[in-house]
Amino acid sequence: MRRPLHRLHRVAAGLAGLALAATAVAVATPASAAGVDYVALGDSYSAGSGVWPPDPTAPPVCLRSSSNYPHVIAAATGTSLTDVTCGAAQTKDFSSSQYPGVAPQLDALGPGTDLVTLTIGGNDNNTFIGAIVACGSAGAATLGYGSPCRDLYGSTFDDAIDAKTYPAVRQALADVHAKAPNARVAVLGYPWIVPSSFVASCYAKMPIARGDIPYLRALQAHLNAVVAKAASETGTTFVDFSTASDGHDACTPIGTRWVEPVLFGTNTVPVHPNALGESAMANRTMSVLHLR
Repeated sequence: MRRPLHRLHRVAAGLAGLALAATAVAVATPASAAGVDYVALGDSYSAGSGVWPPDPTAPPVCLRSSSNYPHVIAAATGTSLTDVTCGAAQTKDFSSSQYPGVAPQLDALGPGTDLVTLTIGGNDNNTFIGAIVACGSAGAATLGYGSPCRDLYGSTFDDAIDAKTYPAVRQALADVHAKAPNARVAVLGYPWIVPSSFVASCYAKMPIARGDIPYLRALQAHLNAVVAKAASETGTTFVDFSTASDGHDACTPIGTRWVEPVLFGTNTVPVHPNALGESAMANRTMSVLHLR
């Protein structure tokens, strides 16, 4: 049976005398996830790849951090965390081994699982890395002018998201619910990587042409939209970062940005959330799920 995330005490009122009847007063405790079995699934945005310190219990190839958002949530709420997040994970790695010796992520789930969080879909069809590398190379070739990436690739990335990523994410979420039928499941959107418009001072860190910044922003919005759609269709909570992460993209200064740039960043893994970003993802998720 599913264990509730919130519990109520009943405190008996004192007796005024033998002639008076005892009364019970219901007192609500602060929201708590103590005693909840929490499983974290997903890719490098969930694993916190590049954020120090590394998780000593994780396979080294997964580049998992002990400061990733699942660990932050578990520490803040007292949940019992099983973290099987792994950098570079795709939807297929939920049901099959991503690397030798790394079990399928769905193996961590069961009827006793109470809470599941994840990010997934960004690595399917090489969407994130493929687009960033392609647009970075094109932008460097034009010294930041024009929209060479959009002109070259057009709707290629968007078409793959609709044709391949969306159904794969939808199936992955359905599989999570099937393996953990009593769990509350939340899939997080991806925080903004680039701003909504070109920032000249950022070109050295993110060598994307001025016309391709809105192209990449729209591509990420499209990916988040299909993840949200898949969540809605499978009874999954979607944690939206479109507003919360605005102004915290890779072009903003250290201490403000949640995602590190391609060059001159502070993480060993570029274009990924830093410690501040992982903490912000945790706080937003706890707020949406009312975990504290």
